[in-house]
Order: sequence, then structure tokens, then C-alpha cells
Amino acid sequence: MHAIPASPSSDFLGHPKGVYVCFFTEMWERFSFYGMKALLLLYLTKYHLFGDKAGLDLLGAYGGLVYCVPVFGGLLADRWLGMRKAVVFGGILLVLGHLGMAFEGHAAHRVGGEVVRDDAALGATYLSLALIVMGVGFLKPNISTIVGKLYPDNDPRRDSGFSLFYAGINLGALFASLVCGFLGEAYGWKYGFGAAGIGMLVGLAMFLWGQKYLQGHAEPPRPQALRERVAGLPREWLIYAVAIAGVVPVAALMWAAANGAFALGGEISLALMLMVVVLGGVLLWFAWFTGTRCTPVQRQQMIALMALIFMALVFFTLYEQTYGSWVTFTDRLLSKDLVPSLVIRDGTPLPWSIASLLLAPLGFVVAARLSERTPGSGAPRLLFTMIVAAMLVLLLRDCLVLPQTAGSLTYLGALFLVLLAPLFAALWAWLDRRGLDPSKPVKSSFGLLFGALSFVPLALAAQQVGASGQMASVWWLVLAYLVLEIGEMCLSPVGLSAVTQLAAPRVVSLMMGTWFLATAFSETLAALFGKLAAIDVPEGEVMDIAQAAARYEHLFWLLMWIGLGCAVLALLAAPLLKRMMHGVR
Repeated sequence: MHAIPASPSSDFLGHPKGVYVCFFTEMWERFSFYGMKALLLLYLTKYHLFGDKAGLDLLGAYGGLVYCVPVFGGLLADRWLGMRKAVVFGGILLVLGHLGMAFEGHAAHRVGGEVVRDDAALGATYLSLALIVMGVGFLKPNISTIVGKLYPDNDPRRDSGFSLFYAGINLGALFASLVCGFLGEAYGWKYGFGAAGIGMLVGLAMFLWGQKYLQGHAEPPRPQALRERVAGLPREWLIYAVAIAGVVPVAALMWAAANGAFALGGEISLALMLMVVVLGGVLLWFAWFTGTRCTPVQRQQMIALMALIFMALVFFTLYEQTYGSWVTFTDRLLSKDLVPSLVIRDGTPLPWSIASLLLAPLGFVVAARLSERTPGSGAPRLLFTMIVAAMLVLLLRDCLVLPQTAGSLTYLGALFLVLLAPLFAALWAWLDRRGLDPSKPVKSSFGLLFGALSFVPLALAAQQVGASGQMASVWWLVLAYLVLEIGEMCLSPVGLSAVTQLAAPRVVSLMMGTWFLATAFSETLAALFGKLAAIDVPEGEVMDIAQAAARYEHLFWLLMWIGLGCAVLALLAAPLLKRMMHGVR
């Protein structure tokens, strides 16, 4: 199917309506993903009594693979499936995986000093994680690519559109922590994981409803090729069958990571070794493709894109500490409530943000229909504004009155991103009008700088705990998240935009998958760094607060210096990379 030209009525609040369809689909997908991720390490260490190192190994393997598989999902969409079919298939796998996580089984307990775990429940966990890995592989690179295709070449709205889309990602992450993170620890793990599964089901329904707004950009490149029989099956069904069969070895990898099986030197997991192989394969393909299939201009643009992807790898190695060492540090050494005097102490309150999750997409559906029936009317904008205001009120209530946990406090990152997204979209537009908009390499360098500086407040907090022996204030964590998310707004949205602009047209989805491969590597590297502060308290003993604080402080200062060094190198390379982009803004 060919792309359908956009009409003025296909826009809503200055952007194509298809962007909002992708926004809400990704919001729900990220709600389910981050809701589960906010709970995973705590679930493993508190419920199944894994040590820090084993929990981080599984978190790293899962996080790595969940961003590694998009390389293949992007390739299959580019060649055969098309983005729509890939997103729908991925969404179905995600629904099954998240709902499977709700089977928690029996809590682990100790008998004679040995930990006895519910193997059936853990088996369900490994299988569910594998389904999520495979589902994200099909959905993630393709939903981002659709956003880029909805804008004409050199459309000045592109960067702000990706910032808007990125806000959808983080709106989902924000509510995930407040809803799933809170429900999991306050009501029971199965409620947190179950809410994540229901969220993904709503996201899939949203995408199916909004097909007409995608302007035909997401269809298979050659529909007849999907009907060709390969090994006795239509090619489309063979792709689905192989993907489903691939869930079993991925589940085995999850088991190996959790149990330290096949680990090189006891530290390098089998999942990380496999990712190194995938990365090597991608780099070999990249060298071949840029050397034999690209014009000189395309070659330089692709190399500049690969440099931006490497910057993202470094940044997200820092960022992913938020679901590893930052969570355990918060759980053990920080107070939790922002304003303790406002927190509800009687009973177990419910997060009102559950209502917001339904209000937002329903509001868009109604507003989109209104704008089609009465073009030019201000009613859709007014309706949408009122819903956003109601969501903010409910959100503020949950942030202040719910008793927070280490898992639920991961909402801070997404909160700052949602608040910063419109500011940065306006900032880039304001600078662009004056000819002062920094190049994408410079923006990425700033991202690395702020990512490094975000560890300073936490290092100071750890220092304070070590000196006083008392928990430090949660406001150190708030400051760390604010600095970190300023960095993310500089690097990540413009990086996603760069993939759709700098990649050769034939391999856009594959390069989007490579972007997520960098994130995959960063997840496993983050787990390796996090293990430097791993603390396993023997049964019957109490954690040594001063010793724990010293380990965290060492890790945080180390990551700060690594980030600063990479930021300086990136800034020095920025002028050369800008020239290699050949006018792409």
C-alpha cells in the first residue's frame, strides 16, 4: 500500500493524528514495560530471596535482550512484515507476557540456611520475560519509525514531534511506577504485574483503532511476498512461528542469568556474550553496507549516526542505574515520602492515576472525532486541555499522599521528562528560529554531561549516610532525577529523530533496531557496574550502613567520571560529526 497524502484535517494540535495514535500505543506499552521493570529487582530480592548480584544479572540479561531483539524485528518489518503487522504481533506477545508475570506462586523461605523457592512460579517468570522480550522486539523499533514517516522530509516539526512522542513514552513510565510499582508492594506483586498486562491490552486496542491515521505508512512493502510459501508455510506465518519458538531459548537464557549458569568468570553472563556476538554481526554488516551499498554522502551520514548511537550507549549505561543501584540505594538508605505530613497512614489507599490512564486515550478518541466533524472548532483543544488538567491533579495527589516505595519512586524520572518535554520542544523551536539550534551531536554531548552530573547528588547522599548513620533525604534522589532527565531530553528524542533522517532509506527500521541494540548493551553494562555496590546480608545479620553507603558512594563517583570523560570526547567530535551529516538538522 502506498502512503496516503496528509490533509489539513489529519492534524491535531499542530501534529499528525497518527503521532497521537503512536503516542498512546507507546504510552500503554511503556506503562506495562516500566511497571513490570519497577518491580522486577525488588520482586526477585524480596519475594524470591535472590541476592543483589543474581537479581541484577537477571535484570541486565532481560533488559539487554529486550532491546537487542528489535534489531531482528526491525529487519523483518523492513523486508516483509511492514510496521503495522509487526506492532500488532508484538503487542499480542506483550499482553501474554505481562499477564504471565502475575503468577507469583509461593514466597521463598529459608530452611536450615538454604533458600527454598517456588520453581514453577520462577519458570512462569522466565517464560513471561521471554514473551516480553520477543514482543518488544517486534513493536519497539517499528512504532518509532512510523512517527518519523508521518512527517515530510525536513519538516521543522519533526524534532518537536519526537519530543511529544517521547513524552508519551514517559507518561506511560510515570503512571507505571505510581500504579504498578505501588500496587505491587502495597497490595501484592501479582496486582502490580497484572495491571501492567491490562495496560498493554489497552495499548494494542488503541493501535488497532487508529490505523486510518497512519496514512498507509505502516503497510508491508510487498504484500505478495508474505503469501509466498517457505518450508510449507506462508512466509508471514513462518515468521510468527519462528518467533514463538524463539521464546523457549530466550526463557532458558533468563534462567541461566538468574542462576549464574554458563557465566564467563562468574560475571559475564551468557546473555551478554550473545549480545556481543549480535553486536559484532551488526558491525560487520554496517561495514559491508556502508562500503558497498551507500553513496559517499550516505556513508558519512551512516557513520555519524553510528557515533550518535554510541553516545546513547554510554548515556543509557548511566541511566539504567535508575532501575538497579538507584532502586536498592533508595530502598536501603533514603527516606521515601516527599512531604511526610501529607501521606495517608491509615489503610492502603489506591492510586487515583488509574483513572488518568483511561482518561487520556479516551479524551483523544473523542477529540479526534470532534475535530473531523467540525474542522476548525476549538472544542477538541478545550476538551483535551481539561483532561490534561484533571490528570495533573490526580497525579499530584498520588505523588503527595501515597506512601512511596523504592519501586514507586522511579516515577520521578518520567515525571521530569513529561514536564521537560514541552519546554525542550519550545526551546529547540525558539533556538531554530534564531539560527542557534545546536546540532544533534552537540545536544547528545550535553546529554552525556548532565547524565554524569546526576550522580553527584546521590554520591553526596551516600556520603551523608556514611557520616551520620541515618537515612538521607529523598530530595537528593529528586535532584538526581532532575539533572538526569535534562540530559535525556538533550540526547534521546533527537537521537531517535536522527535515525529516521540519517539512515539510508532501505534500512531505517534496522538502524532503529541498532539504536535499541546500544540500549541493550547499556542494560547489561549497567548491571555489571551495579554489582560493584551489591550487598548480600547473611541470614541473621544486619546490614552495615556505613559499609553499604561507602560502596554506593564509590560507584556513583566512578560513573560520574566515566560520563564526564565521554561527554568531553563527544563535544570535541561534534564539529566533525555535524559536517558528516551533510545538512541534516
